[in-house]
Amino acid sequence: MPLPRVFPTVVHMLGEAAARAPRREALAMGGERLTYEEYARCAAGLAAELKALGAAGQRVAFVLGNSPDICIAYFGAHAAGAQAVPLNPLYTARELEQMLGDAAPAAVFYEAAVAAAVEPVAAKLGIPHRWLVGGGGRRLTAWRNEAGLDGKLPLPDPDSLATLQYTGGTTGRAKGVNLTHRAYAMNISQREALMPSRPDVERILCVMPLFHVYASHVCLHTAAYARGTLVILPRYHPEETASALAGERITIFAGAPTIYTSLLGYEGFARADLASLHYSVSGSAALPATVLAQWEARAGTPIVEGYGQSEAGPVLTYNPLHGVRKPGSVGVPVPDTEVQIVDLESGARVLGAGEKGEIRARGPQIMQGYRNLPKETAETLRGGWLYTGDIGEFDADGYLYIRDRKKEMVIVSGYNVFPREIEIVLYQHPAVREAGVIGAPDSYRGEIVKAYVSLKPGAAATADDLLAHCKANLAKYKIPSVLEIVADLPKTAVGKIDKKQLKS
Repeated sequence: MPLPRVFPTVVHMLGEAAARAPRREALAMGGERLTYEEYARCAAGLAAELKALGAAGQRVAFVLGNSPDICIAYFGAHAAGAQAVPLNPLYTARELEQMLGDAAPAAVFYEAAVAAAVEPVAAKLGIPHRWLVGGGGRRLTAWRNEAGLDGKLPLPDPDSLATLQYTGGTTGRAKGVNLTHRAYAMNISQREALMPSRPDVERILCVMPLFHVYASHVCLHTAAYARGTLVILPRYHPEETASALAGERITIFAGAPTIYTSLLGYEGFARADLASLHYSVSGSAALPATVLAQWEARAGTPIVEGYGQSEAGPVLTYNPLHGVRKPGSVGVPVPDTEVQIVDLESGARVLGAGEKGEIRARGPQIMQGYRNLPKETAETLRGGWLYTGDIGEFDADGYLYIRDRKKEMVIVSGYNVFPREIEIVLYQHPAVREAGVIGAPDSYRGEIVKAYVSLKPGAAATADDLLAHCKANLAKYKIPSVLEIVADLPKTAVGKIDKKQLKS
């Protein structure tokens, strides 16, 4: 499959959008609107200041929530020749200290809401430049009216490091993924081949956190690639999201499975005007087939599911927008990418269709490695392949299905049990809204399966009802030993069910 246009870097994308469509609305958040001309001026102004601070070739961290500022921070850092380090504003001071200590940035940008956590850590680590954004500090939109910056957006070296994306880290050591500009830009075009955007048309709603690789790829960079409008909400809220979908004439919506489930359960969503919606995207976790079907019936447009991870730039597969889409599958490999299923023991024997094993991949979008972690890099990048740690299988048509995380596999009396399989079965029960399955230590069987379930509003089911459903659909050793019905399941900052919190 041929690739659509590949830009050298994402900064080239923004520069061209500003040149070709200077007055088009680029960023929108509430009443604040920036055109592409203003957007590029802000990125150029920030890049000039960062260069003057000596940040070129260094790292620039930002601890910012969803706003135009974080968008400008990405492009400004990249344009300055610095490596962007986006961090979750919900991190504690302990987590921030570990990541900022590892990144050793030349500068850190942060908002007032996180100042109490960031400032002592930045001082302790001796980060040279600290920049409070808003709330008594300076907005990164400060250069929007400086016409002297037009056409002065610096363009970075495509082979230099673009982003240091931390993955994991709620327990143990977070791993910083090194990605180059070329890998970043290539992956956007790879994804565009299967899920094309429409130039000068798209209005993309972003409710996912922009510090995360999913939102930065599908929302931030897709908008710039398409010269479209990125409509930003500070966080997900069902009423505000439904209102924005209609009021902002959204054409592309990106969410996580928990967001789709929540919207479908929100009474006001049934009245929302979705006439402008062209397609929706699901990522961050596997989307239950029942939720996919309900969303497509309500929206009248496709929901497209793909697969990737930070180490993969991030996209490896997608269901084609204009082709066969298979519910429950994450689609086919993007162009110029090889994806294989290999045995869990050696990681070398390639398995056939219908056989479960570890997913490995190689392509131009793959990371350079983990920062300061040579051992972990060597374990993950072997023989030119990225070993994802995910369990999957291909069907006879070459469509990939994610079955579980290798590290989440539960061994019950010597049998391998994949929690995702049990979750799929639980989601098939009409009363189940969300399900999370984990393994727990057991002195007799080694491990047992525990399931946590929340019910749909107004639904009635007991734990015995759900266990009977599992018994009818699963081998005996896969049936949860413990099943708890709870009001809500804990979530991570990017909307995934938080398995670590379930285990604590």
